[in-house]
Amino acid sequence: MKAAGEFHPYHVGSVEINYNSKSKTFEITGRFFLDDLENGLTKKYGRPFHFNDEKYKAQLNEALKNYSSEYLRLKADNKFLKVNYIGYEEDSESVNVFLESETLTSPKKVEAAVSFLYNLFDDQINIVHIIVNGNRKSEKLVYPNRYLFQQF
Repeated sequence: MKAAGEFHPYHVGSVEINYNSKSKTFEITGRFFLDDLENGLTKKYGRPFHFNDEKYKAQLNEALKNYSSEYLRLKADNKFLKVNYIGYEEDSESVNVFLESETLTSPKKVEAAVSFLYNLFDDQINIVHIIVNGNRKSEKLVYPNRYLFQQF
């Protein structure tokens, strides 16, 4: 356990945007340090949030749904996709946030705007993986850069 006030020395998250050809949706998983995400939500919404505490679960789901819709945008073949919040899963150090896009046929061009935790850190790094039909393309977004696109 980290002592109170002790922080990890870097701010990094990852977002995997994986096209599932069976469901014809993008399955999206964001993975972030638990303390960073708590602090990002607290700063954004002006009240404390605590993972690993059952009484915050409904508040966390609502906050993560709103936060995700603001800090992740997805476009395929020049069309914005509706992205739905599915839920989250936590362990002692990190949180996985699960999202899923509306259905689409196999995309050729994928654009994303990813700015998770940019409201908290000006040195935030988000590693973004986009996978379409087994073809994986990864890019590192460093604050303030939030946009990327890949051709498949």
